[in-house]
Amino acid sequence: MSVKNMNSGNGETSYANNSGVQKVMITKTWPALDETLKEMFIKTDHEYEFTKCIWKMADLGCSSGPNTLLVISHIIEQLSKQEHAPREIQVFLNDLPDNDFNNLFKLMSTNTKTNTNTKNNIECYIYGAPGSFYGRLFPNNSLHFAYSSTSIHWLSQIPQGLEKTNKENICIATTSPPQVFEAYSNQFERDFTTFLKSRGEEIRGGGRMVLGFIGRSVADPTSKDELKALTLLSETLSDMVAEGLLKEEDLHSFNIPIYAPSIQEINTAIQREGSFNLDEIEVALVPLDANEDYNNMALDKNNTSGKFVANYVRAFAEPMLVAHFGSSINVDVVFDVYAKKTDEHLSVERSSYFTPVISLTRKTVTHLSEHPFGNFTHHRRVVQTKTCSS
Repeated sequence: MSVKNMNSGNGETSYANNSGVQKVMITKTWPALDETLKEMFIKTDHEYEFTKCIWKMADLGCSSGPNTLLVISHIIEQLSKQEHAPREIQVFLNDLPDNDFNNLFKLMSTNTKTNTNTKNNIECYIYGAPGSFYGRLFPNNSLHFAYSSTSIHWLSQIPQGLEKTNKENICIATTSPPQVFEAYSNQFERDFTTFLKSRGEEIRGGGRMVLGFIGRSVADPTSKDELKALTLLSETLSDMVAEGLLKEEDLHSFNIPIYAPSIQEINTAIQREGSFNLDEIEVALVPLDANEDYNNMALDKNNTSGKFVANYVRAFAEPMLVAHFGSSINVDVVFDVYAKKTDEHLSVERSSYFTPVISLTRKTVTHLSEHPFGNFTHHRRVVQTKTCSS
């Protein structure tokens, strides 16, 4: 199974209406994003004449909904603050071909901050770029900047050779056998290397990239469960098998193509592929039930944290569940049970997503200190968001 697109449209179970935690994760990329954009436009002897050319960027794995508008609006706002900002920009919105681009561009047409009207003396032109980012999307040296949030942890496919070895687990879990860990890790390494190589060919020398995604805080995946939302889904499906509502063999053959890499794995892949310099790593801890309406704090019991988590998990998991289990699965029942199970878990433990945010510079043929966007210092800064108990 490959990654399926999120629930489309604007309905009750759509991704557009159930992506609050992703919005929080996006806002955690702002410090790295803002600093990167600022550095790109610092005047140097080798400055690109951005004020005289069209600045081109891509949002990779943009999905569909208001979060996409949020990213573009924020970038335009930050560009408008720069002394040497471009007069015109092109934004390429990338996701898989079945993404709900129709809904996305309808939203664009009603948003004055992201349409082609002049905003802060910057003319913005937006295009769709369907296709997998685990491969080439744009011509050589055509981009100045690339951005992605909450997408790189999705693999191009289920790792080969799993068959039914993961049993009731639906992704890497603390109880998964060693061969499952190895299969997922190897798939991530192949995919992320391909991603970096493709972007390395598309982004011009000295160009930048900011990536935010779900990661792992420990090297040993057996020591800590950092995809708790999916562990709870696995437990829910196991309960349904025990009740005779699903077949055990169907559960044992169901795996989700998602992987949370460690900081070491990220570093190693970047160094081995060689197209980019790693400028900075920031880390944010985002609560499982974080919501932008509550200043990133967890929802209280009266606002049903379990239902909130169930809604956004359903928005991305339902297409995969239906594709695998077919008519035998009642998705409404699954996520009613899931919501209750999640409420029980959150009353005991405030689980969080470990979310690395990395800033990269495309290497040039000249020494790093001579590249057209100035000098950079390699460092790591850890940022932890607030959490609260239920």
